[in-house]
Amino acid sequence: MSDDYLGAWHAWRREREDRLSAPYGYLAITGLHWLTAEPQRFDDVPGDWWIGEDGVEVALGDGETLEVGGRPVRGRHVFGVLDSTGVEASYGDAVVEIATRGGAPMLRPRHPDHPLRLAHRPTPTYPPSLDWVLAGRFHPYPDAVELGVDTVVDGWVQVEQAVGEVEFTLAGEQRRLVALADGDALWILFADATSGVTTYGAGRQLTVARPGPDGAVVVDFNRAINLPCAYTSFTTCPFPPPANRLPVPVEAGEQKP
Repeated sequence: MSDDYLGAWHAWRREREDRLSAPYGYLAITGLHWLTAEPQRFDDVPGDWWIGEDGVEVALGDGETLEVGGRPVRGRHVFGVLDSTGVEASYGDAVVEIATRGGAPMLRPRHPDHPLRLAHRPTPTYPPSLDWVLAGRFHPYPDAVELGVDTVVDGWVQVEQAVGEVEFTLAGEQRRLVALADGDALWILFADATSGVTTYGAGRQLTVARPGPDGAVVVDFNRAINLPCAYTSFTTCPFPPPANRLPVPVEAGEQKP
């Protein structure tokens, strides 16, 4: 293995761990609160929250303040109908994400002093090996293909659409994995024979760089990473589609945290 490859992999691992342990990353999330038409109060965010006629609303009590878009908010505030990107509000050194998942409004407060974040240690990985850097080819679909309904089920969000398949040789056989779009790159959710043994049971994810003009891609399983749900129950994660369940072990990339 070349020093250049190893150096780039170690640099990528450092960046990955920096993102994981960032002050407002998902290790700082202290709750996943689903909103209803009835006002609710939560321990880790100020105010009473509900879904009103105009969308998400909050009523802040005496001495309670949120900052939204750089402006302080007191009393009653209407956030409106939100999408999956949503908005953020801050209070003290914490922030709360207000968004929807599967069409259901939710709150996710993030506190930098959350014990889960403070106790985080680097994720164990398999040793990198060029045996897991595979040449492949992307076969685009004529049109995006529906894989499921965007619904929250037990905290998971079903995958929506696929844009094609990535083909490569693994364990002496041709394999294909369904891919989603990630900007110009491809995003692959997969499970394999290590899932639930040495790696997270629900599967892992992998980004494949933009295909070449002829569809050529490089599938580097050394860069397979865990889904956020491997670290905390306060996130929503997508299912790998059934076609992406490999019957062989992929002993590369991140292991169980």
